[in-house]
Amino acid sequence: MKSLLTLALSAALVVACSTAAPDAQAQTVKSYGAAITADGAMSMNEFAKAIAKSDSLNAKVACEIITSCTKKGCWMHVKMPDGTPMMVKFKDYAFFVPKEGLEGKKAVIQGYATKEVTTVAELRHYAEDAGKSKEEIEKITEPREDLFFLAEGVLITY
Repeated sequence: MKSLLTLALSAALVVACSTAAPDAQAQTVKSYGAAITADGAMSMNEFAKAIAKSDSLNAKVACEIITSCTKKGCWMHVKMPDGTPMMVKFKDYAFFVPKEGLEGKKAVIQGYATKEVTTVAELRHYAEDAGKSKEEIEKITEPREDLFFLAEGVLITY
């Protein structure tokens, strides 16, 4: 009986010592907009290859956030494989993301991507929303072809 008790206590001690302590850096995933999951999300490299062959694409993409609108959180830029930003807006202006603290965070976006020409006025407006200086805004003098992503749902990992 004593050896059985010793064996049980030893087993309990081994289990207690081998159980991982709670991760102080535990990650939280927060959802914005329509409920989506990360299942089936393509990498940004896969997305870039797919959109290069088309003018538009329905997609779910895992990406890195560069910044978000500092005034309302009504858009964000995510990083393309070459480091350039892709504008992400939110379907029907129905939801917003945090205005700060998203830099470098991982996200999954689901929606519809298109190639569009962004006017000088729009580029200046986005630069103003991003908190750029008057001098930086005035340097914007040419329209630009950009990728836009209209997200119906966003997951952000904190």
